[in-house]
Amino acid sequence: MRTKPLSIRRISVVGLTMLAAACLSGCNGSFNPVRDVATAVGAGPQMAATPDFVARSRPADLEYMPIGTPAVERPTAARTADEIKAAEAELDALRSRNEAAGAAAAELGKTPPPEPVKLPANTSQQTRQKTNSKRTP
Repeated sequence: MRTKPLSIRRISVVGLTMLAAACLSGCNGSFNPVRDVATAVGAGPQMAATPDFVARSRPADLEYMPIGTPAVERPTAARTADEIKAAEAELDALRSRNEAAGAAAAELGKTPPPEPVKLPANTSQQTRQKTNSKRTP
């Protein structure tokens, strides 16, 4: 079987594909050859030393729960059925007290409004009508 020699066009396509793959591998978090080369040359980001107060304030071992591990026990025990019934009875008593207070307030709100105050009739003075100050009689 005969093979064809590689053309310049095919070589350039393969080269561009490999370059694109190398650039896209930079999207990976820890493996980034473009960043590593740029940092080695001096053009990339420089790693700064962590300040002392930051290093002292952060724990050495970050506490997290890995996936697949069971949850730790509750710090307080769950309530028993009797304790739940007692809490429900306490809430029912509180509700009945609030309903009684609301009914008493509604009863107080049913009082009729007071009668308006009647002013004594003053017949000695004539009632004054408003007139336009620009008009002359």
